[in-house]
Amino acid sequence: MARLKAFQGVVQQNADIADSVVVYIEEAHPSDGWMSTDAPYQIPKHRCLEDRLNAAQLMHLEVPGCPLVVDSMENSSNAAYGAYFDRLYILQEGTIVYQGGRGPEGYRVTELRDWLDRYRQTLGKSSQLVMSV
Repeated sequence: MARLKAFQGVVQQNADIADSVVVYIEEAHPSDGWMSTDAPYQIPKHRCLEDRLNAAQLMHLEVPGCPLVVDSMENSSNAAYGAYFDRLYILQEGTIVYQGGRGPEGYRVTELRDWLDRYRQTLGKSSQLVMSV
């Protein structure tokens, strides 16, 4: 959950130049599967969309103020973006302009922050909202 808090900080700091969204995908460490020993929640494998929506509510509590959407049970977003477990992206006009490494090892909020800082410098004093994070 520390990762989500760090992400939330970047979201808040850059709300004037970037829209952000969290996409909740398939549970990485279900309690009835390969469970992590440091998992903060006991979430079983999602068997239906309602299970996934309920689990996503827990994540939403961790990142208030950031819109949260839920992947389909076919895991189409996860498959399209290769997000399993965690992954950070920046899209600009529908094109991926930043793709972070695959989590957990490749999940680096500092890289996201650095990219947004460089982008902010290119904007100068403009406050256009032209990307999604």
